[in-house]
Amino acid sequence: MKTISTAKSHGGTQGVYSHASESCACDMTFAVFVPPQAKDGPCPVVWYLSGLTCTHANVMDKGEYRKMAAELGLIIVCPDTSPRGDAVADEPDNWQFGKGAGFYLDATQEPFAPHYRMYTYVAEELPKLIGDNFTADMSRQSIFGHSMGGHGAMTIALKHPDRFKSCSAFAPIVQPSTAGWSKPALEKYLGTDATNWRAYDATALVEDGARFPEFLIDQGAADGFLDEGLRPWLFEDVCKDTGISLTLRMQEGYDHSYFFISTFMDDHLRWHGERLFAPDEV
Repeated sequence: MKTISTAKSHGGTQGVYSHASESCACDMTFAVFVPPQAKDGPCPVVWYLSGLTCTHANVMDKGEYRKMAAELGLIIVCPDTSPRGDAVADEPDNWQFGKGAGFYLDATQEPFAPHYRMYTYVAEELPKLIGDNFTADMSRQSIFGHSMGGHGAMTIALKHPDRFKSCSAFAPIVQPSTAGWSKPALEKYLGTDATNWRAYDATALVEDGARFPEFLIDQGAADGFLDEGLRPWLFEDVCKDTGISLTLRMQEGYDHSYFFISTFMDDHLRWHGERLFAPDEV
């Protein structure tokens, strides 16, 4: 692991790091905020997965998470959204696919399969790296994200209910297998058999029996992608009578931007903190 930069913030350290990823077969960059409490012992880990076109840097620069994370004593990990490098297949003119649009899945189709393995990267490889190199309590993890990253957070939580204490999302793509801006990407990454897409679709996972205790979703009511791409009511409908508790908050006047995300960031971190620091059931 290589340290690209570190800076003191709110008594903690905001760092940017890179490493040679086996999963993605390229160098990957990620950001980690370590709160001041880490000097006294391991801290819980909260994963933030970013949306289309983003890197690790967008939420680091505009998400405004450090003050609350430092207050609560939370490590915040911000991975990239896709593999990078000249050898990585891409569609440079398509912002909904390729670099910056990995959709947190493991591609099976050429030429994308060798590098686009973001599910394995985020769910398996990067957690081991974090556990080995930071003062992290890996027995206490939560996950959240925005848009494509909200989709990723929800699907990963549904697949790993015993690992994560909580999951939330800002404006998630809750059913990417039918949304206009994600369905073409799933077909290119996973092939034309739509049954293979269900493993990366939160709504389909719940339909197929996956469970997670509760979700918090904030959605801007003025989001231009709401009706065509996000459609949180689909996830609300599928959660009924499943035992999954869903808090869906439609926020009037808010759009899809980081102005929206930063407004409610503290709410989400407090929500995760309540669950991460709750006493374990005996």
